[in-house]
Amino acid sequence: MEKTKPMDRLVCGDVGYGKTEVAIRATFKAVMDGKQVAVLVPTTVLAQQHFSTFSQRLDAFPIRIEVLSRFRTSKEQQAILDGLATGSVDICIGTHRLLQKDVAFKDLGLLIIDEEQRFGVAHKEHLKQMRQEVDVLTLSATPIPRTLHMSLVGVRDMSTMETPPEERLPIKTYVAEYNDQLIREAILRELERNG
Repeated sequence: MEKTKPMDRLVCGDVGYGKTEVAIRATFKAVMDGKQVAVLVPTTVLAQQHFSTFSQRLDAFPIRIEVLSRFRTSKEQQAILDGLATGSVDICIGTHRLLQKDVAFKDLGLLIIDEEQRFGVAHKEHLKQMRQEVDVLTLSATPIPRTLHMSLVGVRDMSTMETPPEERLPIKTYVAEYNDQLIREAILRELERNG
């Protein structure tokens, strides 16, 4: 992010390995450098999750974070769009809504793309145009072959997260026949841990 040529980096890591933490830190750096950040995610659920996580982590700083998705009213969306254009919104987390023609940033410095493989061809063409002007950080647990190839041949930089955080328990996967009691227990366990 310090070079004159815009960054185009792919961060690969399993679920829970800390890709979002990397995104938050890159976002903080960009905002502290006076730039705006767009965080593009494939679903409204993920947009809300990221909005909550980013808001909690950056709460102590004078940073305005907004979420732009179909769950915002037209009036709320217009206020966010106005804030992006004037520069009063520092970080905007959103779905493909961020790629619409009416979205204009005053000084976009970093684009974070979470799970790029979940976006269509038209969206990727729009992203390709943005890549020429701003730093781009792509996060993925399962990059598509084309993206991975671009990283392997040096078109994009790639970082791999191979070690889980210390407190993370290993994922255990079980295959079993359908069992109502087993499903009930799993649901109750998740509810108890607020999962």
